[in-house]
Amino acid sequence: MIGQTFRPILALAGWCLSAALAFAQTNSGDGSARYAAAGQQALAAGRYAEARADYEKLAKLEPGVAEVHATLAVIDFKLRDYELAVNEVQTAQRLKPGLPRLDSLLGMAQAELGRFAQALPGLEKGFKQSADAEVRRMCGLQLERAYTGLKRDSKAVEVAMELNRLYPDDPEILYQTGKIYGNFAFLTMQKLARVAPSSVWRHQAAAEADESQGSYSLAVTEYRQVLALEPDRPGVHYRLGRTLLARSHEVSTAQDMADAANEFEQELQRDPANANAAYELGELRRKSGQLDEAQKFFEAALKNYPNFEEAHLGLASVLLSLQKPELALPHLQQAIERNAQNEVAWYRLGQAQKSLGNIGEQQKALAEYRRLHNQENEQIGLEPVFSPHEVTKQEVDPNSTQ
Repeated sequence: MIGQTFRPILALAGWCLSAALAFAQTNSGDGSARYAAAGQQALAAGRYAEARADYEKLAKLEPGVAEVHATLAVIDFKLRDYELAVNEVQTAQRLKPGLPRLDSLLGMAQAELGRFAQALPGLEKGFKQSADAEVRRMCGLQLERAYTGLKRDSKAVEVAMELNRLYPDDPEILYQTGKIYGNFAFLTMQKLARVAPSSVWRHQAAAEADESQGSYSLAVTEYRQVLALEPDRPGVHYRLGRTLLARSHEVSTAQDMADAANEFEQELQRDPANANAAYELGELRRKSGQLDEAQKFFEAALKNYPNFEEAHLGLASVLLSLQKPELALPHLQQAIERNAQNEVAWYRLGQAQKSLGNIGEQQKALAEYRRLHNQENEQIGLEPVFSPHEVTKQEVDPNSTQ
């Protein structure tokens, strides 16, 4: 069910309410005017069943007034009586063929009934032509649904992109369009598997999907199949290394960690400018206490990617361990300039300031670290879930002291 708010539906036919009331007051007896006024008052107050009863009585007294039937269509839509809403819209249009603004309502009601092909003309017109932003929004959401139901997925993606442009901060838009993108990606990968099941592209897609889902052994098999087909394929040795590293953390195998390092080295042999591979080797060397080697790899990563936040932090950690806080300080400052929300940067900045004897600056850095750390703890479970981290994130050493 799309569109839990019906404010735009009411706005869509607000003119119908006024027109019906005006007609009843000027062309009919007191009974018609009374029902019209009571119905309008009930509708404004959100008493929809009561409003329907009043307008049904008005429709019996004034069966030829198109605006009355249009108003009933709005009420029926609000009450989720979509079949009745369709009938009332069609009655109104039959009575007054030129009656404007009802195409959108008809399309939305038909979409709710699953009649997507019938719904398209009204939804497309409302989405492209409506001057009311809320009506356009609801038509767009229903249009996504209709195109998806008709398996016209590329059209659904077009609408999703336009909705994101028009309503960039709307949570329902973000949710629904995210589903559209995900569905389109899934169908595209399905087609890839169907038309080229043995291709390097299919194996790489499967490897990346398995990796993102934490199925590391399956991902390792697929990445190795990619390399069997195309040994020099850029980036694949790095991705295989990342997957082996992730698996080593899961099952604590030294062999996977050694194999991961080997894959990173192979990536650098093929592409010396791969900053990610250099960074991962630097981090492995740092954790094993090979500080000179770690420094060399971190510096290589930064040479090719000067704004590499994690590499700045890794190199700073090495320099602090080598008792060179004055050299670590600019790397920490650059990391914070890139991302002031990184608690590790503030913690290590506190370490550097302490080593330099700047106790006041140390306390400021630690205060910011604690603030961010507490904020991070409050947000546990809210991390992104759609893809793994591209590189190993720096962490505060649990054995460190200030």
